[in-house]
Amino acid sequence: MFGGASSMPSKVGNMMHSDPHMSSTSSVDDGDDADYNKRNSSFSAYDPSRLSCEGSPMMMSPWNQSSPFAKSPWSNFDEHDVKSGAAPPSGLIGSLVREEGHIYSLAAVNGLLYTGSDSKNIRVWKDLKEFSAFKSNSGLVKAIIICGGKIFTGHQDGKVRVWKVQSKDPSLHKRCGTLPTMMDIFKCSIKPKNYIEVKRNKTTLWIKHCDAISSLSMSQAQGLLYSASWDRTFKVWRVENSKCLESVKAHEDAVNSIVAGPDNLVFTGSADGSVKVWKREPHGKVTKHVLIQTLLDQESAITSLAVNASSTVLYCGSSDGNVNFWECDKQLAHGGVLKGHKLAVLCLEAAGPLLFSGSADKNICVWRREGSSAHNCLSVLTGHTGPVKCLTVEKDQESTDSDPKWVVYSGSLDKSVKVWSVSEHAPDMAMYSGWDSIPSAKY
Repeated sequence: MFGGASSMPSKVGNMMHSDPHMSSTSSVDDGDDADYNKRNSSFSAYDPSRLSCEGSPMMMSPWNQSSPFAKSPWSNFDEHDVKSGAAPPSGLIGSLVREEGHIYSLAAVNGLLYTGSDSKNIRVWKDLKEFSAFKSNSGLVKAIIICGGKIFTGHQDGKVRVWKVQSKDPSLHKRCGTLPTMMDIFKCSIKPKNYIEVKRNKTTLWIKHCDAISSLSMSQAQGLLYSASWDRTFKVWRVENSKCLESVKAHEDAVNSIVAGPDNLVFTGSADGSVKVWKREPHGKVTKHVLIQTLLDQESAITSLAVNASSTVLYCGSSDGNVNFWECDKQLAHGGVLKGHKLAVLCLEAAGPLLFSGSADKNICVWRREGSSAHNCLSVLTGHTGPVKCLTVEKDQESTDSDPKWVVYSGSLDKSVKVWSVSEHAPDMAMYSGWDSIPSAKY
């Protein structure tokens, strides 16, 4: 059913994995989110038993225990009053800077921005100002996804927390669940067959991640939440009742990204250098995810995946700085390689005909899809002083059919979030002296 690429790109050294910052934590079920006292110290020495998917201790930073209810010292600069119309048609709107920790996850909905960092706090922003905050005792927030009025957060301790906005006061958020639930853990622990062997000759319940969650994705049509982890698996959750339906041993190294696609397809990318396609289909009395195809198998780690809104293109970023993409028209056909970064691509986000790629080179490339498979680089957003770790995009409220615009949020290991306005009709970089458009490279 699916057609593979005729050949693979040249192999380069495996440069990095999911996260250049934090070490893994042991799996402790705290139920009520008690302090994670058994967390590995951020100053700990190198552990030779550490999996290759775990972060380098040289990049570690201390945990920050600040309260989310204290007034945030974030500030914005490069200020342009958006309401007064002083913001440029395409460029930097403002920056949020705080010494709270590296920014690892972002999500935006209805003008609200949710930020997760390696502190215990999840902050909510509106019009470049702090709107709200809520606290999770689990520490590092590696993934945030919003769906159906609920906020799902993936954490370093391998759990997914579920939050709900209070109807009487939208600035208040209450934790309404944890995946897996305490009741499911209790029921599952009774039967020995529910225990599986994990790293270091330890066992755990199959419904629990035994390492950090790296990515979350939602299939709204199926009502399913997908969580990918450094434990080399992805798990499938039914949102309606918080049940873990399936755990899939997906890769030989950390699963760095997962994204739900069309026609019951799910895509996973791993530090082992592979991109895999899974399909959810019935097998007897149960429904399982079956491996359909391996799209890519290279030495460079896969760091990020994205599917455009129409589910016609799959993008894949890797540690060699390249972005591969596949056209999803009845079958998956390789479309080309986008080469615009000098270092690893750490995050991808698609919006309309645009693709945004954030990199360890501190830059964000804005690509526009032209025709069937060609992509041109419209601009490079510069200003971060550290690697760009996460991106999220929202339609600009002032966007028109004649001038469609997007608000782009970028989170960085420089501990800042930058807000950009990007027009789909921005001139190609070839119009600027010294720049050339960067078309898709075929192989």
